[in-house]
Amino acid sequence: MEILSLLGSGFLVALSPLNITLLLTGCFVGTLVGALPGLGPVNGVAVLIPLTFAFGLDPTSSLILLSAVYFGTMYGGRISSILLNIPGDEPALMTTLDGYPMAVQGRAADALAISGVASFVGATLAVIGLSLFAPLLARAAIHFGPADYFALYILAFATIGGIAGVDPRKTLLSAALGLMLATVGIDPISGVPRYTFENYHLFDGIEPIVALVGLFAISEILMLLEKEAKDRTKAIHVKSWLPQWGAIWKTRWAMLRGSGVGFVAGVLPGAGASLGSFMAYVVEKQTSNKKNTFGKGDPRGVAAPEAGNNAASGGALIPMLSLGVPGSGTTAVLLAMLISLNVQPGPLLFERQPDLVWGLVASLYMANVALLILNLPMIGLFTKLMVTPTWALMPIVAAVTFVGVYGLSNSVFDLELMIGFGVLGYLLRKLDVSLVPLVLGLLLGGDMERNLRRAMSISGGDWGILIASPISIVLYILTAGFLGLSVWLAIRDNRQDKNAHLADE
Repeated sequence: MEILSLLGSGFLVALSPLNITLLLTGCFVGTLVGALPGLGPVNGVAVLIPLTFAFGLDPTSSLILLSAVYFGTMYGGRISSILLNIPGDEPALMTTLDGYPMAVQGRAADALAISGVASFVGATLAVIGLSLFAPLLARAAIHFGPADYFALYILAFATIGGIAGVDPRKTLLSAALGLMLATVGIDPISGVPRYTFENYHLFDGIEPIVALVGLFAISEILMLLEKEAKDRTKAIHVKSWLPQWGAIWKTRWAMLRGSGVGFVAGVLPGAGASLGSFMAYVVEKQTSNKKNTFGKGDPRGVAAPEAGNNAASGGALIPMLSLGVPGSGTTAVLLAMLISLNVQPGPLLFERQPDLVWGLVASLYMANVALLILNLPMIGLFTKLMVTPTWALMPIVAAVTFVGVYGLSNSVFDLELMIGFGVLGYLLRKLDVSLVPLVLGLLLGGDMERNLRRAMSISGGDWGILIASPISIVLYILTAGFLGLSVWLAIRDNRQDKNAHLADE
């Protein structure tokens, strides 16, 4: 009852005319920012922070505006992933695997509707979890040490083969290349430059957004240069802009499973929506891929990662508010904004400033409803992009891509690096090497190395620390289970293929 009372007071704060206006504005702007390749939630939130200071907004109103932008970008990231095979941000990467094939098959409206509803389900369940279980989940997350995070990333990489790799050797090659690229920059312990070739632009490492946009957007443009525009237009067509609501209902369990996995990943400080989306897809594929339809336009392959990344975005607010530890890159930006406004997130925040906390929670409930209402009627507008001639659409995509990447750092070098990654992505795609393991290696490799180095520093070089805690042991057991399951499934599929071949003969 106390939670309901606090939530009621939070709705009184969120329903003020100013906060409602900021909420709706943030949802709309966030959706547009998320749909633009290369921008994403971190940049969308960071760009709007100066506006909160310029207009003199109080901490509660500022947090409501920026959180609405945050959630809006998570919704909007699916649009370019499905329609153009270009992720709007890192968490939307997994949506391309089945979302784009659905669009090619003329089911763009279904894919967009499923992703919108899944985003609503995942984000809403995450906000409910934030309301009910924030203290408990925050206490659980604080027990994770560096060795436990290293074990978590080992688990993530052990399941990479279950995402997109048909050929294990090519999947391993792609993941190893991503891990190698993650080591570029200043060594986090010794301060020695690694693989920078004395180029100071690489001292901070490779910006994942630059690599992501290059690998997908630029390589997609290069792939299209090989084809005539008429081939592209014929390959992608839209049968109807009205989604089939029965198809959405069939993905309900995928949404719920993805929401649970994503929420747990979001609560863990540093894991973020990328890992939530990734793990949600892996779990759903291992659970439901009985007919080997994932990666070929399976609606559950859209529902699970979309529910996962949006649930993770809500879960990431828990460690930020309860512990003062950001759960993702975007919550790190929000944390910096709060500190600059003399608000110190942590265990005492719920007692000292309940209006801010519960006003934010109430606004997130409202934001999810607003985003669902905003996104579903616009399916027809989004699907009309599919019939736009290639010669007209791709220059716009290229222009937005270059402007978005240049806006990150105002660096011409980043544009050159993006083009380089585009050529690399083009070559890998021609060799049928999946780009997903490469991107995941680049995204997770840095955190994996830092946690390993911290664990070894704590233990004085004793490798036993990696298996010293119950949490890490459980994670390694899960890793062994995933690997064993993958081997068993591979053996079973080979036997089925042989039996089918013998039956045909």
